[in-house]
Amino acid sequence: MSGEMNRSEADLANTRNGPPPSINGWNGRYVEELYQQWLEDPGSTSGEWTRFFEGFDLGIRQAPDPNDEEAATSPGTSLPVHDAATDGGVQNTIDRCIERYRDLGHLGAHLDPLSDAPSLPVELDPVALGLEAKNLQVQVDPRAVPVENTSTASDVLDALQRAWCGTLGAEVSHIRNLEQRNWVIERVEQLPRAGDLDHSIRKRILRELVQATGLEQFLMRRYIGKKWFSLEGNETLIPMLNELLVIASSDGVEELAFGMAHRGRINVLVNILEKSYEQLFTEFEESWAEDFLNAGGDVKYHRGFSSDVVTDAGVQLHLSMSSNPSHLEWGHPVTLGRARAKQRLRNDDDRQRCIPVLIHGDASFPGQGIVQETLNLSGLEGYEVGGTIHLIINNQIGFTTVPEDLFTGRYCTDIARGIDVPIFHVNGHDPETCIQVMHMAYEYRQRFQEDVVIDLYGYRKYGHNETDEPAFTQPEMYAVIKDQVPVVEQYATALLERGVITSEEYDASRQRLQNVLDASQERSRERPIEPVPPAFDDNSTWGGLSPHYDWTPVDTSVSIEVLRDVAESLGSSPENHEPHRKLERILAYRGNCIDADEPLDWGLGELLAYGTILQEGVHVRLTGEDVQRGTFSHRHSVLVDATTGEEHLPLNHVADSQGRICIYNSPVTEGGCIGFEYGYSLGDPNMLVVWEAQFGDFANAGQVFFDQFIASAEKKWARWSGLVLLLPHGYEGQGPEHSSARLERFLQLCASGNMEVVNPTTPAQFFHMLRRQVKRNFRKPLIVMTPKSLLRHPSARSAPGELVTGRFQHVIDDPTRPDPAKIDRVLFCTGKVYYDLVAHREKVGATHAAIVRIEQLYPFPIVEVNAILERYAGIRKMSWVQEEPRNMGAWVFINEQFTSRLGSRLRYVGRPENDSPAVASTKIHAAEQHQLLVEAIGIDPSMTATPPA
Repeated sequence: MSGEMNRSEADLANTRNGPPPSINGWNGRYVEELYQQWLEDPGSTSGEWTRFFEGFDLGIRQAPDPNDEEAATSPGTSLPVHDAATDGGVQNTIDRCIERYRDLGHLGAHLDPLSDAPSLPVELDPVALGLEAKNLQVQVDPRAVPVENTSTASDVLDALQRAWCGTLGAEVSHIRNLEQRNWVIERVEQLPRAGDLDHSIRKRILRELVQATGLEQFLMRRYIGKKWFSLEGNETLIPMLNELLVIASSDGVEELAFGMAHRGRINVLVNILEKSYEQLFTEFEESWAEDFLNAGGDVKYHRGFSSDVVTDAGVQLHLSMSSNPSHLEWGHPVTLGRARAKQRLRNDDDRQRCIPVLIHGDASFPGQGIVQETLNLSGLEGYEVGGTIHLIINNQIGFTTVPEDLFTGRYCTDIARGIDVPIFHVNGHDPETCIQVMHMAYEYRQRFQEDVVIDLYGYRKYGHNETDEPAFTQPEMYAVIKDQVPVVEQYATALLERGVITSEEYDASRQRLQNVLDASQERSRERPIEPVPPAFDDNSTWGGLSPHYDWTPVDTSVSIEVLRDVAESLGSSPENHEPHRKLERILAYRGNCIDADEPLDWGLGELLAYGTILQEGVHVRLTGEDVQRGTFSHRHSVLVDATTGEEHLPLNHVADSQGRICIYNSPVTEGGCIGFEYGYSLGDPNMLVVWEAQFGDFANAGQVFFDQFIASAEKKWARWSGLVLLLPHGYEGQGPEHSSARLERFLQLCASGNMEVVNPTTPAQFFHMLRRQVKRNFRKPLIVMTPKSLLRHPSARSAPGELVTGRFQHVIDDPTRPDPAKIDRVLFCTGKVYYDLVAHREKVGATHAAIVRIEQLYPFPIVEVNAILERYAGIRKMSWVQEEPRNMGAWVFINEQFTSRLGSRLRYVGRPENDSPAVASTKIHAAEQHQLLVEAIGIDPSMTATPPA
């Protein structure tokens, strides 16, 4: 914090011949005295002061006509030159100064702890703003700016400088909501000075700095050559987070959900979430048993954690840290999705009791597109979490890359200006201002339910990691860093000088920490501690669930009465609610289909699955692009009044006591939305969470989540998910971008029973598949290849009775049940191509081929497939038929299963290898499809030859 601004006569005498002060040293009374001296004797001041005052007079004498915009521009600057007299007096000038400081005062703030305070920015130049030195003592209306003395122009400028150009630089000019903007302005200008902080808070700040710095220094001494991505240079993060715990727990908050990358993560886990030193040192010593980490695990600075802590306010608070891969910002939508799930579980309708806190890096925040995607979700109905507190650990470097090469704009936070939230840039070497900023950020979030950004300026003491040499690329910067006094020592010195602590107290606190660390390290070597909390704690939402895949069938059937009730609800809408007339036929079909025993189409099979799940009290969340209607206009889950636009969701009117379904159209975003839904599934395993791609082809925009989270989180982080992904897939001549959900990539990720990959071919299969997802005693991600043309295919229908008596079938034998003695080939396939094969077989009148569908590809149903092989044991021609090119689809996976696990060889039938999923020409597509059908069945309808032997 800056000290008193008034200077003594001795100070004035000593600086008369010095340079003009920077804005951070501005003092109106001092300048007025010097100006009077210059007026009396221009030679009595230094050349720089002389030029400074000459500028004032020049501006007065040459003041342009205020109506002449071109003439009002001062030579050499883009800023207009104003004069108090011509612009209506000193008050008008002060009003301009107030607005200029509020808009651009952050340009004059001292944010960088590695450099001195900046010089006066031209944007805040008093000459350009029309302020005459002789008018500094004129009485003015401060316009709500809190002044410490009388309301002179000088007093107002002093107050503005302290508020906007100290160690805090606040950006508010982009906020379009005036209430929010004015709230931030008022709080910034009334920000308590350092002298207003209670000594207990100061001691708490110092304690947290001692613990943060002490841990880093201990690790550096004891674990040379190890990596943990030190927080040193930005240690003030820890007292800031601790203060957040205090104010949040005192305000009724029950949980803080953290997300962050690896920089400083170890320190936050230990000093904020209270991960024990023994747990940490167990990881550093690598002395745990393998089964602790599920024979896999991840590096210590990626793992998540959760705990219940008692804050300094004496209140218990639940804290969680989401696991995060090396992909920096990609874990953040996961944290937000999980937070939203926790808000629902806590009945936190106002989103006041569970707050997400995301900690970013200064290079990744502007550099990774997932940040923009996540920020865009913040104000959307289906994704809002009541505001996120964003904290940026600003090291002023990214690995070896300087800010000039990292982002366009002045600040790494500029992207956040697009969502109208306040941005607080703060010097990390001013811990007390940092604490006050955290208070402001928390209060803003709770009051306005919107995001807020804190940009914490510091530095990175070492290289990218502790073994890296940063001076290779930033020698000047690291020469300065080498001479830096740690912030804990700076702050301790300040408190000693103020008499807040004694040197004995400070030394004792450091020694106590050293003793605790020594003892904890020794204990961890003698008795390793499991580093991560158990996933299936009986007291958690995951209690009672199993971590293991289980083939035991579950009953997913429902009574005909339940189906009838759900169907009637699906076919009705409230009185005076009139959906589009073209939906009348669809609604009538839905309402009457069960009573009429009509075959169910795909859309109805899906909606009946949701309806019966809801009827049993289970909640459902369905999101994705255009999911309310459905990309292919098949779902129509939300009915819109054709006149008023009022919406009606029939599935929420199935029964008096039922679960609730939330169906949200998402933005045109794959990655951020997949991450959000994955996080939601972590937070509530008892809810059916479904994300649907517009086309399966587009899902790979979220590939990081498939690879780093969905497929591997169980093995790396001992965390499970029941997320369902619906990915439209099928070759229908729509070109290379609307044909393939990249089935092969998901199968490549499958191992150790980590997820399910299915390709159902009937509405009944889809119905039972969705219901079993929430009825089994375990949770695994479910990847579904969903249909497009089959949505309205006359053969892809199911009788209502299949929902009453059936269950999901992993493998479906040929429904014609051919006599094995009368056929010469068995065709295995999955998905839509089954219907093409059947149609071709019927067209040519063939009876020599059995067509078998493998509906669940992974985990591979080896028992059921083996039973098929036994049934057709005497048949030599076994083929795998697929639409996709040979290097795509399921072929590589299926061939391995048949060869290695079943001892059988399959012949491949399908398109040849290709670097593109499909052709653009519908004619070429049709020719290719015909060729593979002919090769599979063995008969070309244009020929009369009998099938080959």
